Amino acid sequence: MATPTRPAPDSPGSGSRGQGRSEARERLLSTASALFYREGIRAVGVERILAEAPATRATFYRHFPSKEDLVLAYLRGVDVHIRADVQTAIETAPSPADAVRAIGTIVADDLARPEFRGCAFLKAAAEYPDPHDPVRQVVLDHRGWYVTTLTELFTQVFGTSPRRGKPEHAAQHFVMMRDGVMTGADLDGVDSVGAAFHRGVEGLLTLLR
Repeated sequence: MATPTRPAPDSPGSGSRGQGRSEARERLLSTASALFYREGIRAVGVERILAEAPATRATFYRHFPSKEDLVLAYLRGVDVHIRADVQTAIETAPSPADAVRAIGTIVADDLARPEFRGCAFLKAAAEYPDPHDPVRQVVLDHRGWYVTTLTELFTQVFGTSPRRGKPEHAAQHFVMMRDGVMTGADLDGVDSVGAAFHRGVEGLLTLLR
């Protein structure tokens, strides 16, 4: 689900200053995204990015007025690709319940990627605790969209069943389980954690309706 090395499309406020998509910008963003995800945002400085891209300082600031602009572009890139993956899962699933399962499969499959280092948004949130920080706001916006999307799916799954649970509770429970597997897979083993996550998703789909 998290694809931090793929740059985001240009968007207002992305720090491109109207430059659009260029080879230099894509190289800088791709290099920085991989480093931020693997080593941490605050641990990676501009000089390191310039050395590995490689690029000049003038080129960097032409596309990203500050490191914060680059960090925001990195997280927006992850957000764009997660949204696309989830939307594809929803559009191709034969039922809302299968869409929830498909999103769960995306999460479980992500754990098995060789480069997997946890959730890019959880990692960023740990580094930017101030709720008013622009980086934190991108994290919260992404999380809000994720919960809302799942709530809408669970609303359809539960329908008018007499055992109907609250869709928003099921969505929050899904996200809580997702957070757990994203942080615990490295410690408890991908296969074991992934299987437990799938069981949890099935539980939400069957025990609450």
